[in-house]
Amino acid sequence: MNASPTLDLPASAAAAGRCDALVVGAGISGLVAAYRLRRAGLAVTVVEAGDRAGGVIGSRLQAGALFERGPNSALDTTPLIGELVADLGLQQALRYAAPAADKRYVVRDGALQALPMSPAAFFTTPLFSLGAKLALLREPFVARAQADAEESIAAFVRRRLGTEFLDYAIDPFVAGVYAGDPEAISVQAAFPRLHALEQRWGSLIRGQILGARERRRQKESAKNTARSFSFAGGMQQLTDALAAQAGTLLLGARAVALRRDDDGLYTVQVMQRGQLQPWRAPVVVLAVAADAAAHLLRPWVADAAAALDGIAYAPVASVASVYAASDIAHPLDGFGALVPRKAQRRVLGVLFSSTMYEGRAAAGSVLLTTFVGGLRQPALAGLPEAEIAALAHAEHVALLGARAAPQWQAVTCWPRAIPQYTLGHLGRVARAEAAERALPGLFFCANWKGGVSVGDCIKNGSAVALAAARHAGVRAA
Repeated sequence: MNASPTLDLPASAAAAGRCDALVVGAGISGLVAAYRLRRAGLAVTVVEAGDRAGGVIGSRLQAGALFERGPNSALDTTPLIGELVADLGLQQALRYAAPAADKRYVVRDGALQALPMSPAAFFTTPLFSLGAKLALLREPFVARAQADAEESIAAFVRRRLGTEFLDYAIDPFVAGVYAGDPEAISVQAAFPRLHALEQRWGSLIRGQILGARERRRQKESAKNTARSFSFAGGMQQLTDALAAQAGTLLLGARAVALRRDDDGLYTVQVMQRGQLQPWRAPVVVLAVAADAAAHLLRPWVADAAAALDGIAYAPVASVASVYAASDIAHPLDGFGALVPRKAQRRVLGVLFSSTMYEGRAAAGSVLLTTFVGGLRQPALAGLPEAEIAALAHAEHVALLGARAAPQWQAVTCWPRAIPQYTLGHLGRVARAEAAERALPGLFFCANWKGGVSVGDCIKNGSAVALAAARHAGVRAA
């Protein structure tokens, strides 16, 4: 650990606040950790630089439509989700996606093709050529890679399944989840279960079949079979409920510096409304983006900060568009459509939001949610909002047969939307985690490690709360 820098408070600074655990960041990860720590009996304070809790999760009601500014849904992959929903009293608000949303489309040759969801559908779909289908039969006989050899998801899929499967299944899927480039994303870091299937069973197909019993025993669902869910009031209903029970919540409060004192307590300097307020706690959870965590750690664990600075983020713009139902030629009979790089379109994908969940658009209208940018076309996410909205409509005309302008559109831009688990990511995370050993009582809890999905964040937030509660000498609830 580096020599301790001096952090002098101005004479006007207020007396230090005290709590048992200070959580920096009120996104879904931080809120889950704070909620669990508070249930364990700790006095918890959450500081959030923004003007509301929830991070990128945000739901908005406008002109009879309920749209999301960030994640539109989550996957029910772990029993922890059901337990959390029950603990928060949200069972009656929980909504699973409509059966129609089981169908998913991929763009090929300028048209939407349904992604096959069964072996029979795979061998009859026009999405893949006969050569690609026959190539899949060789997958059980492809040799596994060396366990310690890092590989991109593109190289992994190309090796095991072929180029066409990469182009029209994995590439659009990676764009939909990470807004990233499959040639750069690490299969070990971003898709550890795929890597584990190959290593354990020697084949994805064999592992998918033989590993089903193990997943049932663990009461977890694979992401390709888990049900999508949201809430009657949108995804924000979950984060609002967590925020209400997560302890003391300070909004517009940015953590600007951190130190560990000789007595084992941390002092975190928090800037709120132009005033610097120190907070002291034996436990600090950093539930913030990698660059924000790096800023706090740089004076103390420089290599960990450098590793965090090396984590890139993809910019994404989300466009909510409401049309008269009669103005869209496509039946919108599915979850939505993903767009491969080979399609050379200007969007990453379009969700049929009003098909997924009832009540998302007024009668006679439909709601589409369109994603623009990512690492594929990052400049598009930085265009003026009016240009992004016009771009989305042009793609709706081309892909969905939109016959008239939308009734209205709303654009949300996220310059740093999704962390990229690129090659070398696990090494960067390991270097960052050295800070937790150098600074006992400090914990990381953010989507730059352990998965980017809502379900992953819930799982990770719960695990961090367990470890932090153990450090504090109590048992997490």
